[in-house]
Amino acid sequence: MTRLREKYTKTVVPELQAVFGYQNVMQVPRITKIVVNVGLNSSKDASVAEVAADTLRRITGQQPVKTLAKKSISNFKIREGNVVGLMVTLRGARMYDFLDKLINITFPRIRDFRGVNPKVVGHDGNLSIGFSEHIAFPEIRADEVEKIHGLQVTIATNAKTHEEGLKLFEAFGIPFIKLAK
Repeated sequence: MTRLREKYTKTVVPELQAVFGYQNVMQVPRITKIVVNVGLNSSKDASVAEVAADTLRRITGQQPVKTLAKKSISNFKIREGNVVGLMVTLRGARMYDFLDKLINITFPRIRDFRGVNPKVVGHDGNLSIGFSEHIAFPEIRADEVEKIHGLQVTIATNAKTHEEGLKLFEAFGIPFIKLAK
């Protein structure tokens, strides 16, 4: 059992049961999946897609899936069927390992990081974080990077409200900034 999974069962579940008054352990919200996504520009250069795929493979430990354009948009020079992005969906032990790495290693490596804004937790309890540089992850060595690209991490939960999702992420240890009321 991974460290964060053990933390969830031993500390997060009782804490959320006390806060929200859940009677059953199955009522407590949990993280269902993590999706890591890289959007590609409309360049016809295939090496950009290969570099992004290699980056995702190294960060997540899984082979990324290509996302294709559903329809043609001439203003963006996109044709139907073009590769417009790459994504990886993490579940189970890999999901908890990635979350542990995100909280304890990646966030401290980001320059001028003050914390995650609580407003990025959606009304349905999901958290989406955008990274402008992929070099914050420990698997990527800054000296071998040719071109820096961004990526997006979405942490999906089965929480029903913003407050449930926020308390769940706080219990896991995601550093949120304190907003003035």
